[in-house]
Amino acid sequence: MSNTIVVDSKNTNRSYYTEQHIMFRDSLRRFLDKEAKPYYEQWEEDRLIPQSFWRKMGDQGFLCPWVEEKYGGMGADFLFTLILSEELRRVGAGLGGIGVHSSIVAPYLHNFGTEEQKQKYFPGLMSGDTIIAVAMTEPGAGSDLASIQTTAIKDGDSYIINGQKTFISNGILSGLIVVVCKTDPHAVPAHKGISLFLVESDTPGFSRGRKLDKVGMHSQDTSELVFEDVRVPASNLLGVEGGGFYHLMKELQQERIIAAAGSQIAAEDMLNMTIEYVKERKAFGQSIGSFQNTQFKLAEMATQVHLGRTLVDSLVIKHMEGQDINSEVAMAKWWITDNTRKMAPECMQLHGGYGYMEEYKIARYYRDVAVAPIFAGSNEIMKVIIAKGLGL
Repeated sequence: MSNTIVVDSKNTNRSYYTEQHIMFRDSLRRFLDKEAKPYYEQWEEDRLIPQSFWRKMGDQGFLCPWVEEKYGGMGADFLFTLILSEELRRVGAGLGGIGVHSSIVAPYLHNFGTEEQKQKYFPGLMSGDTIIAVAMTEPGAGSDLASIQTTAIKDGDSYIINGQKTFISNGILSGLIVVVCKTDPHAVPAHKGISLFLVESDTPGFSRGRKLDKVGMHSQDTSELVFEDVRVPASNLLGVEGGGFYHLMKELQQERIIAAAGSQIAAEDMLNMTIEYVKERKAFGQSIGSFQNTQFKLAEMATQVHLGRTLVDSLVIKHMEGQDINSEVAMAKWWITDNTRKMAPECMQLHGGYGYMEEYKIARYYRDVAVAPIFAGSNEIMKVIIAKGLGL
């Protein structure tokens, strides 16, 4: 019996997968091998994933697979959502906007939308004809969501929205935006005045600001959004008025599991590619993998990656059982994203000068993983959640 440690970066050893999960994963991999990988470097240069690719994803049923059959979906479980996010991440972090669309924002419509809203918007979301974004962050408000300044003031049977948003994933391509607004700017506490609205991109008064030039994740479009007297009908309210903060918080457990899982995939991939590189690269007449320093570095990273995988898999099972595991998810989101960010320069160092070259994937990982401890709630906020879970 071999004692070789296998880093499972291909999702081959997940005990909770059924035959249907494996079939979906393998079909998605074949699709991405053909339709994404050959073009990804060009998309990174273009700073955009073409909407034609989104439509190809939709044609194959890969967008929002969890949506019920009555809306045209597969009615699939959370593992299909996780597989989609992980396989996109394996190609490149720039495909993350598709995961945001399918796994993070569309569930707001599903969980809080009216039947009329679902019937109207789900067909486009699943076909890729409509791309959805969520507009939370503002120039002066990030983790402190209660401090947003964008308002939606009732005017007859409409609301008038004014404000600015920034760092919005899918901001350029989005045809539908879930906008976080204050319907009661004087509410005490402030978060009770927050509501969500569905805004179509062709609504008068809506405009896109700058397409933001990021350090990494280049092909995921990110932009500023501007709302100037944008009038939307009251029927565009998503969920209940004043309940927006609670609607957003309800979805964060799943979003943060997905964020942790994406970073875990990156860590596994970086470790595997580095192991392969040090076995092949020679210096002073021997492979650099034979040097003790290299072995110690990789031994440490392999242990951390194994711990991360164990943690992610346990949380996936608990989440699917319906358990409230916000504190544990915060632990995973903090620890795994932080560990992955620390691994990137270590793996680059072991690649030597080649690691600094764009032709090596580790260079892109070095850029892309830097933001993971920031999005889906900063890691500082994760530690606050953990501390509250400890009764502090």
